[in-house]
Amino acid sequence: MSIEAENLLGAPEGLEVRIMDLSGANGTEPLETVRGFTSLAHANAFARRYVRDSVEICRPRGARPDEVTAAWFLFGEDAVVAGPEERPIEGAWTSGTELADFAAGPPRDAEDRNWRVIDPRRLAQADDDDDEDDDDDGEAEDAK
Repeated sequence: MSIEAENLLGAPEGLEVRIMDLSGANGTEPLETVRGFTSLAHANAFARRYVRDSVEICRPRGARPDEVTAAWFLFGEDAVVAGPEERPIEGAWTSGTELADFAAGPPRDAEDRNWRVIDPRRLAQADDDDDEDDDDDGEAEDAK
């Protein structure tokens, strides 16, 4: 397996997505940093969907693409895929590669905006809930 394939399939150490407030209200600090991605592909998909959703939230009704882009830069949130110590990662998705396409029109599939379903924080919480359910089942069986 090539190094590029390993980077796409395996989670590089320290992989994270930084959510940046484009309005500048938070300065250069991220609003939040999301960790726990299983692979670079997972982080890229999360970042892409997050930005797509942010563009749609900022889209003024009937706006031209340049107006959508301007609104996103004023009020939106960007998602930056990075490694430890803010090092860039080869193959990381960036909003600049698709922003014009996003601004051109709404997505045809609502799933393109659904970052929550692949949010590693949610996935970790679901795993924790499953573990608690297993513990509860075991206690109930012991009480019988």
